[in-house]
Amino acid sequence: MTLRQSRGRWFFTVFVASMATCLAWSRSLAAEPTPPAAADAGERPRTDRPSSSAGPDAPASPSADLPPHRTVRYTDGRLHIERNAPTLGGVQLWGDEFWRRGWHIQRNALTGHCRLLDENNRREDWGSFEQCLTRFEELKRERNLPPMKGRAVILLHGLGGWHSTMQPLANYLQESGSFAVVNLTYPSTRADVSAHARALASVIEHLDGIEEINFVAHSLGNIVVRRYLADRAAGGNADPRIKRFVMLAPPNHGSLRADKWSDKDLFVAVLGASAVQLGSGWSELEKQLAVPAGEFGIIAGGRGDDRGYSSRLPGDDDNTLSVDATRLAGARDFKIVPARHSFIIVSPTVHRMTLEFLEHGYFVSEAERSPIVDRRAPR
Repeated sequence: MTLRQSRGRWFFTVFVASMATCLAWSRSLAAEPTPPAAADAGERPRTDRPSSSAGPDAPASPSADLPPHRTVRYTDGRLHIERNAPTLGGVQLWGDEFWRRGWHIQRNALTGHCRLLDENNRREDWGSFEQCLTRFEELKRERNLPPMKGRAVILLHGLGGWHSTMQPLANYLQESGSFAVVNLTYPSTRADVSAHARALASVIEHLDGIEEINFVAHSLGNIVVRRYLADRAAGGNADPRIKRFVMLAPPNHGSLRADKWSDKDLFVAVLGASAVQLGSGWSELEKQLAVPAGEFGIIAGGRGDDRGYSSRLPGDDDNTLSVDATRLAGARDFKIVPARHSFIIVSPTVHRMTLEFLEHGYFVSEAERSPIVDRRAPR
C-alpha cells in the first residue's frame, strides 16, 4: 500500500467516524425532551397514567387514536405526552451507570442529565440519576421484575464502539446459560479513562444479588477495567465478587499509532481524551492502572509471524496493535488468533475461548495454557 493510499484510508475512516458521531448526537438530542422551567428549578414532574375513572376536574384525555403513552403533568399544570421514545441505546454521548436485567440508566456526557431505558432501549424516564433510579424501583414493583442472582459477566467495547459491537459475543455467552450478561455502553470518545472507570464502578455497585463478577473487554475497554481495579485497590474497597477477566486485543502498553497521531487536532476532536491517553498520555495513564489480582487471560490478533497485518508496526500485529503491546505479566493464559483488531470480537474461535476461560481459567485446556511471566512489551 502506498503512502497516499494509507493516508486516504485513514482520512476516510476518520470521516466515517465523525459522521457517525454527529448522527448519533442529533438522534440522541432529538429523542430527549426539553425540561420545563419547573423541572429546571428542581421540581420533579409528576407522572400520571390516563384513567377512565378520572374526576370532572381531571385534564381532558388525549385522543383515543394515539399510540400508548404516559401523561406527564408538571408542577405548573402543563401536560406533556410521552410515547416511550425509542433510542439507539447510547452511541458515544451516553454511558451506562446502572444495569438490571436489560434496564439501564445512562448519563449524557455533554449535559450530565440521565435517562432510564427499558430492555428494548425505549426511554421510560429522564432527569437526575436518583430520579431515574426511583422510577426504576417503581416499575420493578409494578412489573414484578425478578432480582438478579448468580454469576455475571460485564462486557465493555473499545474506542469508538458501543454495546452493539459486542452483541455477537454477548449473545454467545447468554446462550451458554452460565452467566447474566451485562453489555455496557460508555462514551469512549467523549470522556477520559477515569470517567469511564467511575461509571463502571456505579454499575457494579448496583449489581445487587450477583455473587460473582467477570469481565470481557475489547481494546480500550480493558484499560477502563484496569483503571477501575486500581481505583478500588487504592480505596481499600476491592469487590470480592470479581473473579476472571478476558482481555481481547488490549493496549496494555499503549498504542504506537495513537502516539503518532495524538498531536493532530482532528484526531483529538474525533476520538477524544481516551485516545490521547493511549498515545502521548500513556506514561501518566499507565501509573493509574492495576494488574488484575484475579485470573486473567489475553487473546491477541496476529498472523503468527514476524510481519503481522501492518508493515508500520513492529513484529506480529492485528493491524492496530503489535502482539507485544497486548502482553501483560501475570496473565494466566495467552493466545494469538488470526484476526484483525476490530474483528477479533466476532470470531467464533474467540467466542469459544472466552467462555472456556470464564468457566475454567484457560482458553483451550490446562495442558495448553501459556502464562506470561516476563515483562517484555514494547509498543
